[in-house]
Amino acid sequence: MKKSFFSKYHVNEVPLVLKPIFYLFGYGIPCLGSIYLFIVRFTSKTVFIGKEHLKESSNYIFCFWHTYIFLYFTVFFRTQLHVWMQHPTWYMKPSHVMLRLIGVKKIILGSSGYSGKEAADQLVEYLKQGYSTVLLPDGPSGPPFQMKKGILYISLQGNIPIVPMRFHITHSLEIPYWDRRKWPLPFSTITVEYGEPVQITTDNFETAYDLISKSLG
Repeated sequence: MKKSFFSKYHVNEVPLVLKPIFYLFGYGIPCLGSIYLFIVRFTSKTVFIGKEHLKESSNYIFCFWHTYIFLYFTVFFRTQLHVWMQHPTWYMKPSHVMLRLIGVKKIILGSSGYSGKEAADQLVEYLKQGYSTVLLPDGPSGPPFQMKKGILYISLQGNIPIVPMRFHITHSLEIPYWDRRKWPLPFSTITVEYGEPVQITTDNFETAYDLISKSLG
């Protein structure tokens, strides 16, 4: 099957003739976006609930619905020893750059249909080394608010607990995209709620799936 333009080029294989546009797109958007999100963060109040569930010496797999990704970028400007798995096609470059801007140390390129298993194996190895990660369980393309079980398998292999998260914001716009993505507005109150860490085992796999899905809201 012939690939569409959007999936034709890997982020590291963009043709020379397209690179000026690629770099303008890949770096311009996240730079402008990060400035805007900094303004939102500076003018807004952030409230954290449930941080007592987390231990500073432990690493976790944090997860939340795809709709809240811009809220995450707004609140978490400097992350602690994080590794992220990202889609490798060219149009995801702004996301890769944004992750670097907020302090993500490692980015693994891979997703469903794009060496996803190999990327997941790399992610597990980094988790075993003490890294934390963020996984969006209804990504990369939905259906929205329906959790896929891949996150549970990664947690089980890495022996790292999953921490479900919720975000709430008082003022936002909804982008008409598959995930109904929230675009934060200045002068808001942003609430970040951490659930209790869930350790995945072969015995509690299905019950953990239901528990985490419910905790995500």
